[in-house]
Amino acid sequence: MSDSPADAPSFSPIDFLRTRSLANVVQAEIERMIVEGEFTPNERINENALAQRLGVSRGPIREACSALAALGLIQIIPNRGFFVRELSESEAREVSEARAGVFACMAMLLAERITEPEVAKLRALVDRMDELARLGEVSQYYPVNLEFHSEVARMCGNARLAQIYLSLARELHIQRYRALSSGDVLDVSNAEHRALLDAVAAHDAARAFAAGRAHIVNGMQRTHRAALARSPAKR
Repeated sequence: MSDSPADAPSFSPIDFLRTRSLANVVQAEIERMIVEGEFTPNERINENALAQRLGVSRGPIREACSALAALGLIQIIPNRGFFVRELSESEAREVSEARAGVFACMAMLLAERITEPEVAKLRALVDRMDELARLGEVSQYYPVNLEFHSEVARMCGNARLAQIYLSLARELHIQRYRALSSGDVLDVSNAEHRALLDAVAAHDAARAFAAGRAHIVNGMQRTHRAALARSPAKR
């Protein structure tokens, strides 16, 4: 039997795009609430209450939370729901110190073996971050920032180091995101990316090691300043 208009699905492509667009708006609002501290660390996100607050159904809330879980800002606990994810200050410091050492080692290895196509790929990412830094939109800058760091890990040629680095980086998403959201720091962050890229492209392993470590250490300091700015005692 052939399909007729009466047999067609009621959920049209326009409905699908409208839902996705709404989920993107909801995601941006939940990101803002997490970064600005409206949700406390380890707090469960009440989907019903949030849906009522934002005037939407639970569908876009769940889709937005799932996307944020992929970014590491939220964790999904089976049979319990969505929770804001954050490390303690001491845990974050230890993870950051380890991440700085591993990233520096990856940058050093990358400088020794990088190819021209790989240089071009990293340069395109840095150029794109320059554009996004001028817009001041951390929600757009951050995913490209993640891609740049992931590409350094992938290209360094040491799968074990890359695995360790990505595991450490996943634990720090909220701290890194908040640091990049605090003040006019996107240009500074990307200047450090470019310094690393220049050292790697020149095959200068020692300079690449120093630039890689400096970028993570400077990020730790930005994170610390962001935490102080958010402290109730500082308000």
